[in-house]
Formats: sequence, C-alpha cells, structure tokens
Amino acid sequence: MSVAMNSNVHRATGDIAKVPKSTLPLICFRDGSPPLPDVNSSLMDSVLVSLYNGSFKGIEALQSSEQCYPMQKIFTVKLTNEQISPGVWYFGLFNGIGPTRTQSKMINRAPAYSFSANITVEGCTTLTTWGPDCNQTINPLSCALSDSYSPADNSSEAGFNNQTIEYVISCKNNFDTSCHRDGEPKFYSLDVVGVSQELKIVAIDVWLNETSSNKTKNASGVNLICFARHGAIPSETVHDYSSNINKSPIVIPFPKVGRWYITILPVNLSKELGGSSDTDMKVCCIMESKLLECPVGKAGANCTREMYNLQTALRKGSGYFESYYLPVSEKVSPDSANFPLDSLLTNSSLHGEPDETWTYFILDIPRGAAGGNIHIRLASDAKINYEVYARFGGLPSLTSWDYYFANKTSSSVGSMFFNLYNSSENKVDFYILYIREGTWGFGLRHLNTTSGVSKFQTTMSISLERCPRRCSSHGRCDTSLDVSGLTTYSYCSCDRDHGGFDCSIELVSHHGHVWQSIFLIASNAAAALPAFWALRQKALAEWIIFTSSGIASGIYHACDVGTWCPLGFGVLQFMDFWLSFMAVVSTFVYLGTLDEGLKRAVHTAVAILTALMAYTKATRPANIILVMAIGTVALLIGWLVELSTKCRSFSFSIRFSLNTHERLQAVRGWLKNLFKTIVRRFRWGFVLAGVTVLAMAVISWILESSESYWVWHSIWHITIYTSSFFFLCSKASTASTVDMENQTLPNGAYELTRQDSFPRGQ
Repeated sequence: MSVAMNSNVHRATGDIAKVPKSTLPLICFRDGSPPLPDVNSSLMDSVLVSLYNGSFKGIEALQSSEQCYPMQKIFTVKLTNEQISPGVWYFGLFNGIGPTRTQSKMINRAPAYSFSANITVEGCTTLTTWGPDCNQTINPLSCALSDSYSPADNSSEAGFNNQTIEYVISCKNNFDTSCHRDGEPKFYSLDVVGVSQELKIVAIDVWLNETSSNKTKNASGVNLICFARHGAIPSETVHDYSSNINKSPIVIPFPKVGRWYITILPVNLSKELGGSSDTDMKVCCIMESKLLECPVGKAGANCTREMYNLQTALRKGSGYFESYYLPVSEKVSPDSANFPLDSLLTNSSLHGEPDETWTYFILDIPRGAAGGNIHIRLASDAKINYEVYARFGGLPSLTSWDYYFANKTSSSVGSMFFNLYNSSENKVDFYILYIREGTWGFGLRHLNTTSGVSKFQTTMSISLERCPRRCSSHGRCDTSLDVSGLTTYSYCSCDRDHGGFDCSIELVSHHGHVWQSIFLIASNAAAALPAFWALRQKALAEWIIFTSSGIASGIYHACDVGTWCPLGFGVLQFMDFWLSFMAVVSTFVYLGTLDEGLKRAVHTAVAILTALMAYTKATRPANIILVMAIGTVALLIGWLVELSTKCRSFSFSIRFSLNTHERLQAVRGWLKNLFKTIVRRFRWGFVLAGVTVLAMAVISWILESSESYWVWHSIWHITIYTSSFFFLCSKASTASTVDMENQTLPNGAYELTRQDSFPRGQ
C-alpha cells in the first residue's frame, strides 16, 4: 500500500519539536477503527512518531496500535504485506490535538490546511499467491471435523482428570506431503471461523529425500522452523509464534478469529548431511494443524469454564448502533440492561485452583459501528473480586489480552483507547474507545472465590454507546460518516467552557465564564465615544452607524456566550460584521472633504460592498485588510477631488506669467500652501493618539487565541472604537482650513480661487 499526500503545510523537520501539539497538523493511521490521538495527554508524545530524512520509521507496529506523524508538504509512505494486514484501515487528519476551547461559533484564529492524497493498494488477483510478482504460492489448508476426544487423551493434558469432550478440526495440505530444499520456504493459510480453544501446528513423518537416488534418510536432527502469524505473511523477523516443529509443535492458545498464515523453512540441511552441499536433497514432512473447539457454552482450560454469547438489545430512541448486550441464558431477564453475575459464574470448587476460575462472554461489533465505544460496568454492595480482561478476535487470558482492569492501580490506563472513570472497590466503570468491528471476548477472572454463595449480588452491564458518558453533560454528541460512507463515528461538540474528547475537562469555571461574558459584552460600550462626537458635530450618518455597530456587537456576543439571542445567530453575526465594516469606512469618509452628494454616493457603494463581504464569509481574516483598503480609497477620492479643483485654478493663474522663473515660484508657493492646508486640516495630537490606539488594536487581534480570546477581543472592541474617536476628533473645523484668499505671488501674480475676480483693466 502506497500513500502519497501533498499539503500546504510548510515546516522544516527541525521545527516540529518546537511546535505545540495543539497547533501541529498530524496524520494518524489505525487498523480496524478510526484513530483518536488526543484521548490521553500523557500519550501524545509516545504516539507521535519522529520523521527522519523524509521517511517514517516504526510503522511496522501499526497492526497493534495507532501511530501519528507530523504533516509535511510532501508525505509518502509505502507499506509491504509484512507491515499491514487485510481489513479496514482508517486515516485521520488532525489540525492539532488536545483539549481546546472552541469559543462557540466565533472566529477561529488557527490556520487551515488543505491536502490531496493518492492511496494505491497493489495485490495479487487470487488469494493463493503473493509476493512482489505474485509468483509465490500460498497453500490453503483444508479442514475437516475429526473425532471428538477427551483432554486426558493428550499427554500434555494428562494431568487433568476431567470428562469434558473437545472437538478437533484437523487441517492438512491437499498434497499431504510437502518437500523443501535447504532455505526454501513454503507458505500455508488457515481460517479460524469461530472462538477456539487451541491451535496446534505439528510436523508428522519428517524425512530426508535425495531426488537423484530416490533414497530417504532419517531427519530427526533437521531444523524445520515454523512461523505463524495472524492476518499477514510471517517471516523470520516478523511473526507471532515460532518453533522448530521437528522438535516440538507450535501451540497457540485461544487463536484469534480470522486467517492465519504459516511459513515452513528448513534451516542448515547441509549440517545434517555432514557438510554436504547436495542441492537435490530435500526435507519432506506432513504438516498438520489441529484446531480444538469446546462444546457450546464451554471454554477455557479443558473446556470446563462457562462461556456465554451476548445478544444485542437495541435501546429505545437511541442513535446509530446504540445497544446493550445480554447473555443468552434463561437466568437473565431481558427487561434490564444490567444482568446478575452470580448465577452465571463458573463454579470454582469443581475446576482446580480458585484464582484460575474464569467466566467468558462473547459479542460481535457490527460492520459500520467502529466509531462507537464499549462501556463496561460492574457494581456490587461489597468489594468486587473480579478482574476484567478484553481481547479482540478471541478469548483473553493472563498472557494474552488487549485491555484489562484488575484494580484502580493496575489496568490498561496507559493504553490509548482505554478510559477509566469513577471506579472504586465496589464499582468498575471503563470504556474501550472506537471499538474495532468483529468478535470480542471478555473474561472475568474470579479472585478469592469460595464454594459458598455470596450474600452480596454483583451486576454487570456491557453496552455500545456513541459518545463516552454522553459527553459528560457538557456537550452534544454528533454522529458523522467517514469519507467512504461505510462507517459512522461519533464525537462530542463541547460547550463554551469544556474540552477534551468527552468534554470532561473544565477549561473555564462558571465564575470565569460570567466575567468573560461581561467583558465581551460591556466592552462594546466604547462605541459611545465616536457616536457622541459624531452627534456633536452633527454628522448624523456616522452617529447612526457607530451606535448601531456597538449595539449589534453587544447583542451578537451575548448570543455567542449563551446569554440572550433575540434573533438567529447568523443574522446577528451578519449585522455585527457588516456594521463594523461600515464604521471603519465611515471614519475614513468623515476625514475627507467630500460634498454631501458625493458622500452619499460613497456611503451607498460602501454599504453594498461590505454587506456582500459580511454575508459571504464574515469571519475571513482578509476582510480586515479589504475594509481598510476600501476606507483608504474613499479618503483618497475626497482628497483627489479637492486637489483637482486646486489644480484647475492654479493652472489658470500661471498662464498669465510666461516667465519660467515666475512659474517655478508659483509652483513652490502652491506646494507650500498645500502643505499648510494639510497641517491645518488635522489636529495631529489626536492623529498620533489614534494611530497608537489602532496599533494596540492590531496587536490584540494578533494575540487572540482560543484560550485568551475573551480578554484580547474585549481589548479589540475598546481600542478599535477609541481609535475611531481620536481620528474623528483629529479633523479641524472648516473655518480653520479655508485657503488663504488672494495671496500675492512673486512679481504681482495672484493665486485665483473660485471667489477671485480680475479688477477691470488688469
């Protein structure tokens, strides 16, 4: 499988360690169910795999755990059949991990990334071939039910005196005998279709065969190495079990459901032949696999432990795949999600050591439910004397499990997908997150059991839920489909004060939320400053805009923090951003010297443009630059109109002076007067104050983050309105900016204005 991905992430390899995990874009892989990298903050560093020279290491462990990699501009991974197994694989892209305050629907300052990917899976057209060129054969073993037998018939189990009968499924190669040259491997496959007690791989009648002379020799000393692996081709370096089956068989207790692959490899035949290098010499054997199964309702050692299949019971009014599981037994009532354990447990007085007494439960997770969570609870009036073990694909044991809980200090808390909640001596409560599809086995190990019946009852419940703990009552459980549309997965959309995958992490206290809401809403009162000044100057259009902007922003933030929503959130957001855009542009228009007719035209055009910006994508950060650009253009239009009038009068006056020196003097005089007009046009102390406060507004905008949003955005409200107030105050009165009338130019020339006229005879 090859994965090639391009993205717009620009980060050097050396910079990855310096980037906080909350802002680091990641790609995660997981076999069997969706990845979830930020469940346990202490595991984030262990899940993240380092990048070396553009290639990724450690990916051979993908079968057993989730692994995440920092996104790069160009990301490529190539996995061989030794690194992956058949089944459903999930890829997840995360723009940072860890609990984050979402601040409801307000603007998010975090960067967004885009990507494109190409995933190619190459395989052989038939299941009986493999290899890069599909030229290596996999021999499927054909299975048949043999006669049942008692464990006492097996010498390895002769110490047990029990009459329970086990069923044996014998699997052999169709050609019975298989011959190998030195170092020549052969491959076999075996399907385990149900929960089994044991899988044993043995070699029968091993001998040496010399093809040229057709002679056979005893091969008791030949090393016939066997490798076994679940789901993928085994090799010398990657395998689940191995043994020299010419000496002792491979015994796999509680083999996983699915396809097992077996590799037989003769080693050092020449040593057995006394150093001979005869290439015609082969080692031959009959390879046989025996699959031991227990009768219905039995499992464990000698098939003496109780085992129950769990049936699904749907919850009324529940979401996708939400259900609880009950044992198929007359001892359990179907009316409750909790079932009593005491009547179901294996009787420890009949089966050896008390601490080795187990009771098993088997359930199936349906296809498409991999985005759900298994919830397991035990409750008792006394101390709980059970350990819980869970395993995918087969029954668990003390040496083979995926998740377990023994007590509060001994459990799978270090696992990525195991989450323990309020557990005590008489209560056990944990989740297995994003459970894999397929068969799961659960085992209860009894501790300090006695033959007497306990007077305290213990109940157990196993359920499939969409979101852990219903998002801890601090969020909403949302369900989505993965991109393929074949699997549903659920996640918590937390409220404004909580975070984490289950909304259990309090990011802001209730008291803090109240004060932050007050700051965000009350800070809009700063709009009264520019509104008051505009009203005092009788600039009624600007007064209405600033007043409306402050009120709209206050109501919008009141709705955003969950206080009051008189209108829909979308309407309030549009009004807030649109009037804010209008307030900024109106400040520029006010500073210009436009007549009323042109000012109304500019206001109309600006209202249309800003309304489109607020309606299409109001929270786009580039809108700030666009609004500032529109305001600057409006101010320049006003100045250009005034300057064009001055230029016409100036060009008319200099035509009466044909002397070059006089024309230069006239230009200098006009520029001097223009400079004086600009200086007298503004109160520069207010301009400096406005620029300073505007710089503070820009800094507060840059410093905003999901954690500090409320304080910096409140400062943004105050500074942006205060800067508008200073800029409005910086405009001098009209009387102080009237151009100097009839100013004398060199050699008796005059600068003519619209009020000038030539005396008769001049």
